[in-house]
Amino acid sequence: MSNLIYSAGRQLDKLLLDAYRAASAEGLLPPDAELTGVSEIPRDPANGDYAATHAMAAARAMRRPPRAIADALTKHIELGGSYFESCAVAGAGFMNFTLSDKWYSDVLRAVETEGSGYGRSDFGGGERVMVEFVSANPTGPMTIGNARGGVLGDALASVLDMVGYRVHREFYVNDAGNQVELFGKSVEARYMQLCLGEDAVKFPDDGYHGDDIRELAADIYGREGDSLAALPERVRVRRFIEIGIPRNIGLMRAHLERYRIRFDEWFPESRLHESGYVDETMRLLTDGGLTYEKDGALWLKNTELGADKDEVLRRSDGSYTYQAVDIAYHRDKFAARGFGRVIDVLGADHHGHTVRFSAMMKSPKLRSALGITHGELEFLLMQMVLLKRGAEVVKVSKRTGKALTLNDLLDEISVDACRFFFNAKPDTHLEFDLDLAVRQDSENPVYYVQYAHARICSLIAALGADGCAVPDARDIDVSVLRGAPERELIKQIALLPEEAIQAARDRDPSRINRYVVELSARFHKFYTACHIRGEREDVLKARLKLADTTRRVIAICLGVTGVTAPERM
Repeated sequence: MSNLIYSAGRQLDKLLLDAYRAASAEGLLPPDAELTGVSEIPRDPANGDYAATHAMAAARAMRRPPRAIADALTKHIELGGSYFESCAVAGAGFMNFTLSDKWYSDVLRAVETEGSGYGRSDFGGGERVMVEFVSANPTGPMTIGNARGGVLGDALASVLDMVGYRVHREFYVNDAGNQVELFGKSVEARYMQLCLGEDAVKFPDDGYHGDDIRELAADIYGREGDSLAALPERVRVRRFIEIGIPRNIGLMRAHLERYRIRFDEWFPESRLHESGYVDETMRLLTDGGLTYEKDGALWLKNTELGADKDEVLRRSDGSYTYQAVDIAYHRDKFAARGFGRVIDVLGADHHGHTVRFSAMMKSPKLRSALGITHGELEFLLMQMVLLKRGAEVVKVSKRTGKALTLNDLLDEISVDACRFFFNAKPDTHLEFDLDLAVRQDSENPVYYVQYAHARICSLIAALGADGCAVPDARDIDVSVLRGAPERELIKQIALLPEEAIQAARDRDPSRINRYVVELSARFHKFYTACHIRGEREDVLKARLKLADTTRRVIAICLGVTGVTAPERM
């Protein structure tokens, strides 16, 4: 698994250390000094491909001017056979290095050798990570917020997998509790209104007023008539829950499949209740001295665990709160299933909950009481989405006139556009322009990237028809790729392994979007500036190989974000 950016930097550190030892042996630099500093890619290409600050960092310890140290190091540095072909001292003692043909050749060879695995690494060390995302209540259709959370969670899981974590995608199904009971009562009320007349049955003030509830009640009435009206109300409500919740979960699965999101597990909340796991968790907290009773309710001593207030776990009527079930669920994640890390993707409106819950789950007292011996909990909070059509804010579906849902959105624009646009930086508000998402020009980033891929495929097919196939990396002369557009394109290709690590480390999969847009921009610049067809054979073969290598890397990036890589457009 190659990371030529990292490898070049570490090689440069070693070359400088060897140069220091040679210079000190000659008496030009004092012995036994520590040579520190940073080897990095400078922002301004005029300062070379890599810049080293070692001479500046060593000035005090060596009691020499940085420029004198830099001159001594560059005089003794041996670049032959390395990733660097030249070094120049600039300013007060900066050392600027130029990459050699060997480095550029090794980048192309790495992509060829590793194929679809290019960019992968063992950064995560095989740690088991659960990413829980979407987890929408099955009481109604999925929203635009769920659409964004779905992409961010899925893309983050892909990035984590890419850098060596063992990833588990999970959807937590809230199929129990007050919201499900209220769902059943809402459907029951609409059904009875169909049986007896709308004015004859009062709808619950806090019920679900959406059209989906009316549609479900009408569907049941169409199949059953008024036969269910004779049942006791409690039985009727339970019947509608048993019909409606599985139906809605099935729709969620279908819509998420359409959205190219698949979970390793759909974990039902009801499992925690039916197995007695919530009861057991509450007993463990009580046995650990972390609860007390007040006004007939069971309270968690949350202020002793680092939070700002105590929380009710079990109400006076015997029902459990969301907090109690959430504690049991996370105990299951860590203590029962042994995940080393859990990342919950939530909307920014959950900020207060995440602060309190994080403090509680980090508490040694609570972890000891629940038998949690290892594992870290993280929250990825995403900001809101504002849908626009040009300058107009969109709140309803053009087709139905109702609130726009995920499925409505996928009826309007492609899954590719949805996934690419929603994979934006999580901590920023997202303005999603529906008009831009369907445009076929360079202003639309997903079209821009896919067009680069298709353009390369067309080029390869055309040259193949002329009898010119993409060569192996060992059969090209990379020294003919000396132009700035060619070299900048190869440098961008080399960045993918580092970008993937940074995206995983920052929990920001949108870095892959930005990377592949820049890669496509550099390809379009290369394609405009550097002819391929009609060039002499060595140039044609080298540039064709570079184009094909770019195609492979674009496809990898689009795969990470769940976007297709078309061969024609």
